Amino acid sequence: MKKALLIIDVQNGMFQEGNVVYKGERLLRNLNGLIKQARSTETPIFFIQHNAPAGKPLEYGTNGWEIHPEITPKTQDTIIQKTTPDTFFNTSLDEELKKRKIEHLVIVGIQTEACVDTTCRRAFSLEYKVTLASDTHSTWESLDITAQQIINHHNGVLRWFADVCPSTDIAFEN
Repeated sequence: MKKALLIIDVQNGMFQEGNVVYKGERLLRNLNGLIKQARSTETPIFFIQHNAPAGKPLEYGTNGWEIHPEITPKTQDTIIQKTTPDTFFNTSLDEELKKRKIEHLVIVGIQTEACVDTTCRRAFSLEYKVTLASDTHSTWESLDITAQQIINHHNGVLRWFADVCPSTDIAFEN
């Protein structure tokens, strides 16, 4: 079953001074491990880039909108632009995956309870096999619960839609 690595919204705006995504350094470190492994096995990598309206941290065309420099896409990678939490909604993602005969998605990125959650559920509904890297998605704390509690909760709930495991347990094959 052909796999792809789907990296959601790891953009500069998510790492703003004073409002860095929870455990952002760990997220980037784990993500780089998965990217390195994917590249070594020629596994397709899809970078998902959120286009937010003017004045927002991910405003299209701004520095905050740019993909984080520690994970810069290469020419063989695919960049998909989106405007909603659903990476498939009004994008070419499903078409691009089908064109490459990809059936299994490894999902990582930001924001756990929004884009990561929605994309896991939608990929499952579209009959993709889904793996969520439990230690390679993140968010911010809310008024009521911590970021770690949000991540833990979603790692539990998303087991209905994905295999949930640490990034070190994920393998890409040639």
